[in-house]
Amino acid sequence: QVQLVESGGGSVQAGGSLTLSCAASGDTFRRNCMAWFRQAPGKEREGVATINIGGGRTYYADSVRGRFTVSQDNAKNTVYLQMNSLKPEDTAMYYCAARGWFCPTAIQPHPSDFASWGQGTQVTVSS
Repeated sequence: QVQLVESGGGSVQAGGSLTLSCAASGDTFRRNCMAWFRQAPGKEREGVATINIGGGRTYYADSVRGRFTVSQDNAKNTVYLQMNSLKPEDTAMYYCAARGWFCPTAIQPHPSDFASWGQGTQVTVSS
């Protein structure tokens, strides 16, 4: 099993920055790909970014590419999501997820492909 704990959410003004953290524990073979999803009220859960653990290859959704950066610290078993130039439309609950097989870098992740989830952390961006 895999346990994921997110932190770092909060409220910021448009143009500001936040860094989310996802601390992982449990079976390493079940978390070769780590992903960040977000879900705004009334909307479907959206894949934002992925990172393949070890190799470091990443994916970004068009809506965040150039503003968000996903990274890993293997010594701490932690994945980060650095969010810059935040916009009100980035407001959502952000979730960390993990799966055992590596993620392609050109395909948006789908929630159904991920078995392990964190509890989420709220990000609110005001205009």
